[in-house]
Amino acid sequence: MKKLKLYNTLHNRKEIFKPIEPGKVKLYTCGLTVYNYAHIGNLRTYVFEDILKRTLRYNGFDLLHVMNITDIGHLTSDADSGEDKMVLSAQKQNKSVWEIAEHYTQAFEKDLKNLNILFPDKHVKATEEIPAMIDLIKRIEKNGYTYKSGGNVYYDISQCDDYGKLANLDLDNLQAGARIEVDNAKKNPHDFVLWFTKSKFKDQEMKWDSPWGKGYPGWHIECSAISMKHLGDHFDIHCGGIDHIPVHHTNEIAQAEAATGEKWVNYWLHGEFLIFKNHKMSKSRNEFLTLDLLNEKGYSSLVYRYFCLGAHYRKKLNFSYESLDAAKESLKRIRDKIITIERNLESSFDKAKYTEKFKQDFVAQINNDLNMPAALAVLWQVLKTDKIGNKEKYDLILDFDQVLGLRLKDSSKIIKEMKHEEVDSKLVEKLIKDREKARENRNWSQADEIRKKLDELGVEVRDGADGTEWRIK
Repeated sequence: MKKLKLYNTLHNRKEIFKPIEPGKVKLYTCGLTVYNYAHIGNLRTYVFEDILKRTLRYNGFDLLHVMNITDIGHLTSDADSGEDKMVLSAQKQNKSVWEIAEHYTQAFEKDLKNLNILFPDKHVKATEEIPAMIDLIKRIEKNGYTYKSGGNVYYDISQCDDYGKLANLDLDNLQAGARIEVDNAKKNPHDFVLWFTKSKFKDQEMKWDSPWGKGYPGWHIECSAISMKHLGDHFDIHCGGIDHIPVHHTNEIAQAEAATGEKWVNYWLHGEFLIFKNHKMSKSRNEFLTLDLLNEKGYSSLVYRYFCLGAHYRKKLNFSYESLDAAKESLKRIRDKIITIERNLESSFDKAKYTEKFKQDFVAQINNDLNMPAALAVLWQVLKTDKIGNKEKYDLILDFDQVLGLRLKDSSKIIKEMKHEEVDSKLVEKLIKDREKARENRNWSQADEIRKKLDELGVEVRDGADGTEWRIK
């Protein structure tokens, strides 16, 4: 099998993937902050991470995947400033932050299921890992990377020689020209809080005892502590959205490596933005779309998944309903072709070399930094070719779908469900009653005409001793 190449943000280049332990991969992906519904821009990142996960498994790796749930307050700015998103949402909805977190966690997990995203092996709530965060802060403190000021524990970036290496940040310029909200307790504007004891908010419900006083963790410590507890101090891959590079992931690296004194993660992968109304989709602008909204407008979750596969994960993706319409039509055409193939699964053993060539082409594309547009092109070639039989086509399609995740094996069932949704059942019942009346009056031509209309609607009519029954073809 062709070697897997991934674009490593840490080195700004594609690299052949080599796991720390042969045959095994440890993967961490940043989860959702559960103060609101995931928007489809968020979900694009999770689709990309699912493709990575499926590709790793397709290549035969034994995978352990951990993802957090940020159910502790996260500020509107990554730089320890702004409002607490969890508290703000709770106040608006007149609920506790615990109720808010549980509601949106369940909604997020429903979105993952509907997008056919493989669930993480460990989906870990931040509120359940406070001891791990405290232990990690202790390790960082012991190694001389912290200071206490204004009631909080800060990470001192001046103690970190390579701070900002992920984002290629210039430390001198950062210190001299910071354009962030001033925190007089900080030595450097880009120092960040590891533990809050002096809350910036009046109604902070989530607090825990710690060696530094009762309080709550800073946001960045969460991912480092959870990943290190469940994957170890050194693991293979860390993923997230491209917006996490300059602050969140930069700070994660700084604090993790301050604790261990060694390299933390080997490969960093980041997904680009979904562009909506000429800028990235954002909850802060109050301009965002949810998966449920797309479903209400007649676009299935798998149509959105197919839409995401149409662009490389490192390229911006422009959202429009016209593009979604095109994805919907393309996926329907794929399913229609598969249904036709299923009806006659003849084999062509003498053309096995072509089958192998298609598979090699598919593997070459997914292993070239997850090039899904090119992988979809190979799928279309298989659907259209006359060089192999339907049995070979069908086997290749199901094989490819281990990575694509489009539930192609269920095409017949899905198309039937789509037809049910498209058919106006009240109209069908009325036409059947009109047909029965025409038959009672022996108006056979009218009855045949009505049956033809039903046939055009995709409805099959069956006359029996107990009356007329109908079903979607």
